[in-house]
Amino acid sequence: MLLTAEIHLNWRDAAFRHRFGQFMASDDHFLRLARLLDLEAQAEAEQARERRKRLTGPAAERGGECLLDLVLTDESSGLGGRCLLTFVKRNRALKLPWTRLAVGSPVLVCGEEHSSSLGTRGVICERREGLLRVAVNEPLEEESTTYRIDLAGDEAARLRQKSALDRARQAKRDRLAELRSYLLGEAIPRFSALPAVTPCDESLNESQREAVRFALAGRDLALLHGPPGTGKTTTVVELIRQAIRRGDRVLACAPSNLAVDNLLERLVEHGEKALRLGHPARVLPALREHTLDLLVEEHDDVRLARKFAKEAYALFRKAKKFTRAKPEPGMRQDLRREGRALLADARQMENRAVEKLLDGATVLCATLTGLDDSLLADRRFDLLVIDEACQSTEPACWIPLARCERVVLAGDHRQLPPTILSRPAEDSGLGISLLERLVERFGAQATRRLQVQYRMHQAIMAFSARWFYEDDLLADAAVAKHLLSELPGVTANDLTTCPIHFIDTAGASFDEEREADGESKFNPQEADLMARKVEELLTAGVLPADIAVIAPYAAQVRLLRERLRVPGLEIDSVDGFQGREKEAVVVSLVRSNPELEIGFLADVRRMNVALTRARRKLIVIGDSSTLAVDPFYQALFAYFEQTGAYHSVWEEP
Repeated sequence: MLLTAEIHLNWRDAAFRHRFGQFMASDDHFLRLARLLDLEAQAEAEQARERRKRLTGPAAERGGECLLDLVLTDESSGLGGRCLLTFVKRNRALKLPWTRLAVGSPVLVCGEEHSSSLGTRGVICERREGLLRVAVNEPLEEESTTYRIDLAGDEAARLRQKSALDRARQAKRDRLAELRSYLLGEAIPRFSALPAVTPCDESLNESQREAVRFALAGRDLALLHGPPGTGKTTTVVELIRQAIRRGDRVLACAPSNLAVDNLLERLVEHGEKALRLGHPARVLPALREHTLDLLVEEHDDVRLARKFAKEAYALFRKAKKFTRAKPEPGMRQDLRREGRALLADARQMENRAVEKLLDGATVLCATLTGLDDSLLADRRFDLLVIDEACQSTEPACWIPLARCERVVLAGDHRQLPPTILSRPAEDSGLGISLLERLVERFGAQATRRLQVQYRMHQAIMAFSARWFYEDDLLADAAVAKHLLSELPGVTANDLTTCPIHFIDTAGASFDEEREADGESKFNPQEADLMARKVEELLTAGVLPADIAVIAPYAAQVRLLRERLRVPGLEIDSVDGFQGREKEAVVVSLVRSNPELEIGFLADVRRMNVALTRARRKLIVIGDSSTLAVDPFYQALFAYFEQTGAYHSVWEEP
């Protein structure tokens, strides 16, 4: 069935505005957020318990949040003195299965012979096809024949958020109290005259330069809205460099380690004195030399401090060794006193080394929840920049806000929101990011949107631009008409010379199914069709590394990985491709059922991400008869029809 529908904007209707007003009307905004954090922690713990109780063996691993039947093959030292544990499958001929346990993930290591054990917390620092390496603070206390590793929650992060909320709630007559009035929407943010700026990066377009000037003029807060492909991170890096040149001390944060590393990499490339805070295992290997922990270890003062500590422990051991010969009166006490003095000197030397490194950096980079009060002490920053702010819950943002004079939030509230496990917390507003709330409150008064995108063919861009961005995006001339057929080695044919291809499976009985041991959905016939389209792209000469296969459900991702075992081809969920791009993208919509249920596809921000990852070719496969119950999908299918991209599955070979 061909669908025609008006593409319309729905982001500023009364219901959307009411969504924010009902939460801000609460008697105490911060106490409410603290309660929602507790609900989220409970949901996370319950999910982990259910997973361990309900799923064992291959079924447990299929969810991607644990690995079983592992053996410990090596224990070594590294990453700032931590213990590195290397695990492989007991059957060493087996590769590790697909897993969400990525480098930087917090995990719990448990011996499978000790089911009642609380386990040891650690962080994954390396992952290959056949091994997983975990950094822990102390060696494992209990030995086991085999181990399991589970994704773990970050309790320290939750406590830091609750502490930050309490601090913000109680702030009086200080800068945090002033910022609170703007961040709660009680006062209008103030701006100075736009400064004259000589760009560090001459390639910036006018909307990017305007956004930088606007952010620099903010006396309290400024918001940068970066739609897909518009160079938001490039703009944020330019802002940081300009602030440094004005003499500002800058704190650059983001909700994820990958987003922080992206900022750090760009700043280091430009020669800035950027220092990365946080666990080295959570930092990309190429950037670990810029982490505080490793720089401290290499500092001359710390090397001497380690020598002092070694001597101190030798003195403590000596004080214990007197057995037969009676020591002279007071000798034990003297040895211990000397040892304690050496340890005190060692700690002072380490602290001085940390202070020197912190003072020598012009910009500190860290995740929002990775900021440690004991490390930063009373340090303050002229400017706080939070990138990818819409992917963070609001409580996390209040951790660095206590340390800044001004704040700039950058992101896109029309792409992926924060991931929330607790339905009650989601319904009560925990999924509404600080940036989303402030853009809705202040609009153009405090926001600048980037307008030129450098990723997509204009036909791929057009629908999202119209639905999400008031038709206010332009495709740069370099990408506006580029096609797959223009890539080296790619054959020109019907598939490679058009930018969009939609295959409607309505009426073909491509019915969705539910996993037997879970809630995730998959669609076998749709997966088969996707595999054929990927093979067509490969046959035409498109490189596997230039293709992304995206599905909104984990079960469909797993099925596609089984059916498309192509080295270099990436297959992942929508969330896994946030902030990324490929030359060609094949999207599976999965849902097809007589009840016309579309599940979380109703959050169309997720589909905005999926539709805007492609540079030159977008292929979408789905059932219009199921999905068109939602106005967004009805309009999307109408757009495909209007642009000649619509094809029925019956037309496919």
